[in-house]
Amino acid sequence: MSKQLHLSDKTGEYTLEFSRRSIEQMERGGFVAAHIVEKPMTVLPTLFAGTFLKNHRKVKREVIDDIFSRLKNKQELISRLAEMYNEPIEALLDEPEEDEGNATWEASW
Repeated sequence: MSKQLHLSDKTGEYTLEFSRRSIEQMERGGFVAAHIVEKPMTVLPTLFAGTFLKNHRKVKREVIDDIFSRLKNKQELISRLAEMYNEPIEALLDEPEEDEGNATWEASW
């Protein structure tokens, strides 16, 4: 099970998380996590908004931005979001648990 944040707000209850699919969608939309230092005004709210893609796709960006503006302890939140974002990426690179039936590859140079 992926890491989740549970958020309660006057607009509703939300279960926020990332999946491979939601991260792919963010990347196709131009999100680059490495730009967090260079473009924090763009990247940090977009990282937060990305957590809505898996379970709350229909929530409008204006609502998400409003929620983000009213959140307390944003530094801790960003730290947790970074952990959540990295989890599907780490899973993508994990080695298979079993050796039977796995694909193989080799270099020819």
